[in-house]
Order: sequence, then C-alpha cells, then structure tokens
Amino acid sequence: MSDIVCLIPGDGIGPEVTSATRRVIEAAGVDIEWALLPAGTTALEFCGSVLPERTLAAIQGHGVALKGPLTTPIGGGHVSVNVTLRKRLNLFAAVRPVRNLPGIRTRFENVDLVIIRENTEGLYSGIEHEITDGVVGSLKVATAKASSRIGRFAFDYAVSRRRGKVTVFHKANILKMSDGLFLRCVRQEYAKDRDRLAYDELIIDNGCMQLVTDPSRFDVLLLENLYGDIISDLAAGLVGGLGVVPGANIGTSCAVFEPVHGSAPDIARKGIANPLACIMSGVMMLNHLGRTQAADRIRQAYDTVLADGDPANLTPDIGGRGTTESFTDAIIRALP
Repeated sequence: MSDIVCLIPGDGIGPEVTSATRRVIEAAGVDIEWALLPAGTTALEFCGSVLPERTLAAIQGHGVALKGPLTTPIGGGHVSVNVTLRKRLNLFAAVRPVRNLPGIRTRFENVDLVIIRENTEGLYSGIEHEITDGVVGSLKVATAKASSRIGRFAFDYAVSRRRGKVTVFHKANILKMSDGLFLRCVRQEYAKDRDRLAYDELIIDNGCMQLVTDPSRFDVLLLENLYGDIISDLAAGLVGGLGVVPGANIGTSCAVFEPVHGSAPDIARKGIANPLACIMSGVMMLNHLGRTQAADRIRQAYDTVLADGDPANLTPDIGGRGTTESFTDAIIRALP
C-alpha cells in the first residue's frame, strides 16, 4: 500500500535536492504517491501567495510532507513561510538529530545528540510594539500547555529511541517567570519518567560552553524556541554544517520533514547542491511512516558513500568534485 506524501520542492536548490531525495526513496523500493505543492517565492510568482491555502489543506489532509528550503521575500509584508507553517499546522516540536558522519572531518568525534525545540511560542510569537519613539518591546510568550507538551514529547522521544538522558538549557536565573514556567512544567513531566531516563538542567550560557567543549557528553537537548533555533545551528557546526543534518517539525496530526539549510540561490541549477541533508530528512520521514527497513538501508548507503570518500561522488561542499546527480547515483548504487 502506498503512502501519500506532500512534496514541496521549494526555492533555489530546493527542487534539485528534493528530486534527489525522491530518487533515492524510490530506488529503495518505497511506494509513495507524491503530491506536488507550491510554497515560497515560486508560489508567490504563480499563485500570488508564499503559502497557498491549498498547500496547507493538502498537508493537513495527508498528514506528512517533505519540504525543500524556502525563501521568504524581503520587504512587502511577507511573513516567514516556515514560521507560518509551524503555527498553522501546530507543528509544536522541532527535532534535529546531530551526529558525526563517516568521512566528514570535524573537530569532534562521537557526537550523537538530538535537539528538541518548542516550536510555537517564546519570542517567535512575533508580538512586538513601539513603546515610544526609539523604544520597541517584544513579548516572550510561555504557556503551561506548550511547555508541558514539549516536555512530554521529549521524554517520550528519548525513551522510544533508547536514549538515556534529557538535558534542558534555560535562563530561568534571569527570566524567572517565562523560563521558570518552562522548567516547572518540564520537571512535572519528568516525574513520570524518573525510572526510565536521566535528567539535567543547565543555564544556557554554561550549556553552550560545555557543548563546544565536549558535545559527546550530551544525548537529548530540550529547549524553548529561540534557544533551540540558535543551538541547533551551533550543533550542526560541530559535525560539518547545515548540509549534513536533517530536520523535522512534528505536531499531533501533521509532520513536515526538511533540510535546515537555506535555498542557496547562488548555486541553484548548477548541479552541485549537496542533497544529503534532504535525503537524511527523508529517512526521518520514512521512520515516521513506519518504513524503518527502507530508512535503515538508505542510511547505510549514504554512510557507505561518505566513508568511501571518492571525490568523484561527493559534492564540493564536502570535499569532492562531483555533482548532485553523481552523489545521488552513488547512494543508489550503495543501497544494500
């Protein structure tokens, strides 16, 4: 039986990396019916909106989407497409696995952590106002409902993935009410999991120092929205950058999987875009759909290609002289 997956190619290199991901998934024998949908600047040109209602409706109807990087036009009052997607679809949990990959040389070894970020509130609520000339206020929103929900998600995720410890980064020593509420709610959820998981809390500035000193000490990191946004990109830098890490935004009824890098218009249509982050996001999607055997085969395949290190197969950003197509072909050949 086939699954229906909404496919949003996106902007810039988006169509190239999503096409490569589709090829790999189909080569792995997964029967998926792809529903092609517009969003981003491409959608604005042809549909008059960066996020057409029919795109939202399709994701709500089918429950899962694979999305390429999107560009939000500067100026003109256009809101962030990604933020709007998360809010409209209630994708409250951002999940970013970060691990060392074979053949990708970095400063650190044995990095294997997952960042879980509350995705709907905090400063990203976008509630701002001008108090007086030259003075602007931004409101950080924290609710017990969202804080408890992300805490429960993080602990359930850690247990289901056989992870051993969840660490919360916070600033409750200064933001005593907002971050304080977040911590209290998370602690209440952890009380239900004391026998299954270890738990720790770190003030975020100390946490950042420890993360770049020895990232291997961390397992699952849980953060509110802004902290999670920053730390997830920082952590990607520990293992080779945004081109080698996947991402997912998950809600109660929908999930959107996406590479977290930008649309890179400067290299669009040159055939040298690295599709790995999108393929890895596709692996996360397959696991979400219960297609775990295919997901494992694809992961083994790209690990094999990376470990082999043949520069003819790898794209320039990871030390090769290959193309998007040659990298994709090599992964397909390596499928066990």
